[in-house]
Amino acid sequence: MVLFDPLERQIVAALQLDPRCPWRKMAAVLGEAERTVARRGSQLLESGAVAVVGIRPRPAVVLVQMRCMPGTVRAAAQALSQRNDTTFVYTTTGTGDCVAEILTEPSRMGTVLSDELPSTIGLRDSTSYPVLRYFRTIRGWRPEILTADRVEAFRSALTPDSGVLVPRQELSRQDNELIDALCADGRMSFEALGRRVGVSEATARRRSEWLLTNNQVHLRTIVEPAAFGLGVEALLWIRASPHQVEPVGKSLAELPTVRYAAAIAGDYQIMADVTVEDMSSLYRFITDSEWARNAAGVDVSILLDARKRGGRLMRSPS
Repeated sequence: MVLFDPLERQIVAALQLDPRCPWRKMAAVLGEAERTVARRGSQLLESGAVAVVGIRPRPAVVLVQMRCMPGTVRAAAQALSQRNDTTFVYTTTGTGDCVAEILTEPSRMGTVLSDELPSTIGLRDSTSYPVLRYFRTIRGWRPEILTADRVEAFRSALTPDSGVLVPRQELSRQDNELIDALCADGRMSFEALGRRVGVSEATARRRSEWLLTNNQVHLRTIVEPAAFGLGVEALLWIRASPHQVEPVGKSLAELPTVRYAAAIAGDYQIMADVTVEDMSSLYRFITDSEWARNAAGVDVSILLDARKRGGRLMRSPS
């Protein structure tokens, strides 16, 4: 994994705050030449080291922890990553071999869990954890790269990390086509969106902004944490008493090391995805953090490989 240099880190951090931020504005805020920022940013996107993509939210979300037959973990992870309804697919240490997040409709939850997932190649057994609410999703992850004033300058009202599971709305054909285009390329220009859908640039802008504001499509910047120098990623399965779930979740969501945190139903009450520099940092995060003082227990799974992040297939491990 190639580490980002200081300018690349700032460009990616800006895209995390506003995935559609124009190069001109980014250059002005960072105090760099527009040509340099546009060139370096375009190189990151074209190389695949960074991607800006959209996801259609769904009102029903479930985390699935799978245990696989020996020698089948990678095949199972690959099969899960090919599903259109999975947002992330990780292979991990611990009691589960593979963890995936699935977005679906309430009416399909039983079919997915009882009929479709059991046929996954290599599956021995699985445990499902419905998501009750998000404290942070991947699009809300903000490593400490930018100064506070630059963070405010880049923050966009169109891409907040609300954490709300929004019911699906009935949309027009053109709106659905706009969402499909933004899911493929979250930085597609309004002019290109208009041509693709067959509407004017002004209409494409107005409808796209409405879809983003009303949580009908979520934009996110996808990047491997290791490129920031965060070499250890772990999933924390946290137990907490009912009255401590909200305080622990909110405390986790305030930390730049936390990429994802959700309240879940099952043997655990919260699952969090954290990224740190090394194992010593992970140990300190688990044993000497404010959230940990209010947690009743935590199981830790180290992430071995990410086959899918933010709905995007990642490169195969070398």
